[in-house]
Amino acid sequence: MRPSNSGGSSPVLRFFVRAVVIGGLAMGAVVTAEHTAAAQEVVVAVAPPAERVEVVGRAPSTHHFWMPGYWSWAGGRHVWVGGRWELNRPGWGWQRDTWVHEGRGWRFAPGRWVRR
Repeated sequence: MRPSNSGGSSPVLRFFVRAVVIGGLAMGAVVTAEHTAAAQEVVVAVAPPAERVEVVGRAPSTHHFWMPGYWSWAGGRHVWVGGRWELNRPGWGWQRDTWVHEGRGWRFAPGRWVRR
């Protein structure tokens, strides 16, 4: 014989609790990823090479813009990361990835969305 569920939670309540827990875990992963990326500042002694000329084809739609490529740092050297099409975000602008010369080194400033 199965015990009754009169003292237990309803299916709606169980669904709500699961949604809150899963949503909280997902948000924690996003915050952790952003925090980790920000904490790993890259400063190197070697200037980045000149930008590569990229062939930019046709946009997938009028809602896309070209996000240009940039030089990243991996394995002790500069590595080119090719550009790509990205969806526009109304009210926001893309501040591209760049290298900033500071003192005797070069600091990588990752691209980011900024309010217009």
